[in-house]
Amino acid sequence: MENKTNRFKINMGKIYRLLLFIFSCAVIIYFFPKSGKFKYSFENGRPWQSDNLYAPFDFAIQKTNKELDEETAKIRLSTNVFFNKDTLVLNKSLNLLYDKINNPSSDSVINNLSRRELRSIRDAGVNIISNIYSRGLLDKNYDYKSNQIVSLLIDNKQLTSGFFSDFYIPEELLTSINNQVISLNIQEYKPQIVSILFDLLESDVSLNIDLTKNSINEALANLSPNRGIIEKETLIISKGEIVEGEKLKILESLRNEYETNSTNKLDYYLVISSYSLLVILSLLMIILFIRKFRKKIYLSLNQLSLIFFNITLLVLITNFVINIDSAYVFVIPICILPLLLKAFFDSRTAFFVHSVTVMLLGFIVPNSYEFIFLNIIAGVITIISSDDLYKRANLFITVGQITGIYMISYFSFFVIHEGNIDNIELFNFILFIICGLLTLFVYPLIYIYEKIFNLMSDVSLLELSDTNSPLLKDLSNKAPGTFHHSMNVANLAESSANEIGANSMLARVGALYHDIGKMDNPSYFTENQVTGKNPHDSLSSKESVSIILNHVSKGVEIAKKNNLPNRIVDFIKTHHGTSTLHYFYDKDLKLNRNPKINEYKYNGPKPFSKETALVMMCDSVEAATKSLDNPDIEQINSFVETIIDKQIKNKQFENCDITFKDIKTIKSVIKKKLSNIYHIRVEYPEI
Repeated sequence: MENKTNRFKINMGKIYRLLLFIFSCAVIIYFFPKSGKFKYSFENGRPWQSDNLYAPFDFAIQKTNKELDEETAKIRLSTNVFFNKDTLVLNKSLNLLYDKINNPSSDSVINNLSRRELRSIRDAGVNIISNIYSRGLLDKNYDYKSNQIVSLLIDNKQLTSGFFSDFYIPEELLTSINNQVISLNIQEYKPQIVSILFDLLESDVSLNIDLTKNSINEALANLSPNRGIIEKETLIISKGEIVEGEKLKILESLRNEYETNSTNKLDYYLVISSYSLLVILSLLMIILFIRKFRKKIYLSLNQLSLIFFNITLLVLITNFVINIDSAYVFVIPICILPLLLKAFFDSRTAFFVHSVTVMLLGFIVPNSYEFIFLNIIAGVITIISSDDLYKRANLFITVGQITGIYMISYFSFFVIHEGNIDNIELFNFILFIICGLLTLFVYPLIYIYEKIFNLMSDVSLLELSDTNSPLLKDLSNKAPGTFHHSMNVANLAESSANEIGANSMLARVGALYHDIGKMDNPSYFTENQVTGKNPHDSLSSKESVSIILNHVSKGVEIAKKNNLPNRIVDFIKTHHGTSTLHYFYDKDLKLNRNPKINEYKYNGPKPFSKETALVMMCDSVEAATKSLDNPDIEQINSFVETIIDKQIKNKQFENCDITFKDIKTIKSVIKKKLSNIYHIRVEYPEI
């Protein structure tokens, strides 16, 4: 039954990997270009490096964006803009003026003036109002040039045509009234006239939006995006000829024709098929690499999902940015990918996946060679400099280096292309800085991915290494001897891991938690027996063996209850491997109790990584050396060699990728550390 269950899990894993691969390929292919790419590379002001180029088919010379913008502006300027004129406003304003003059007591500005003065103000007001409305007063400011042609409509019938500058605009009204008062030579009544007219004047001209929009759209509809035709077999450019001016425009038109149009359905499907093959090959390379060199990642569906999810997500983000404006391509934080992968896996995996992903993105972005070079170099720097990512300072240093590499590489490319720095785009340097700032979001992303994919990074390991955490506090209170032992093992494991290139933080944290199962019956373990009384003396061997062996399963139970990551639980399961409790086995053997050795063995599994293997070594040696009285260097060295060699003989490390060289290094580190712990010093002769 168990074999069937395992077989089912294996088959389901295979199906999941296949579906993950197919889904990732499908999504990436869907967002890839749907047309061919121009096979020639050219740059403004540089010689044409390829052979003479002849037009492969008839195509139009496309106008540049600048030319189209200029023509559009001319069309808008020469196309009538329609305004409605309300003829009733003039009479309304005049009537309001007459009312004020005839009833001066209602306005404090004019209530003390004589009849003659009021008539002068009235006549001037009528003159100014008539003048303003003869030209028209707009209801608001419009964004038209002064020479824009306009048509004035009354009851939807065209009255007259003129220029936009003929109208009065609201913000110029006060100035206009002041000027007319001066021209009428009645400055002594200026405050009164300005006050009265400014209150009663209202706009009589407003934009007819529908007519104007239709008029402009009709004119723009006749705007051609092309100017001229290049016939098939026409020589476009000769080898060595400088790419500039008209030649540049023709080449850009030909490239656009290639990349935006397919001549027929067969070509279209051929292009899609070719892109599909390249995407499939790229992702297949990643799968094969992981299967060959990172079997553990391949077997972990969560880890594999994380890798393919990030590749697909990066393609989607890049495609989205390119569709908005390809100039913003450098704002995409591509180097988040190697940072994430290194945080969860290792440098080699991060570099390989990053490189393949960048090559995939090269099919989407313009100037693909430049893009690939910049991001491969930046990725290498990211991987080299991002050790100990859990240290915040290291992340900022890494981001600074990434930004610097981008800037230096871009500057170099620009100088090579242009031959000078006169027209260098400083905006791109701002994009690189923004890219660096966005890369800092790797921290929250790590946290999110840990929760979604149930993974663990060095950042989480740092949190778990805090000895003030509730679980380690509990261990310290219930089993202080075990806690002290775990601290010693953690120090030994961390130092050993550093020397052999293993994950030192993982080894340290694994060592801190490896014996938490002893909290259940702490007094049954030697390091916690402070009274000198051994409770095993009152138990049978079978009971003692059961208690000791069960500290592993109890530890796993406690770990899961406290939501410790699986990678930490692995240390609890493997720190004794399948070793035997020889003390009790030999004891029962001497008493002729016919013991079965399997009943005295831990259930395992055996260590399956460098980190779990070295924790097993450090744990066994650290615990065993407690039995030595006043050990010297030779005793410790011999003890370390004996214990670890015995583990090798019992094939405890056959499932992990640790080498004899690594084991030799670990032995050396443990010997040195234990000598320091027991304060063994070289004795100097008396003088």
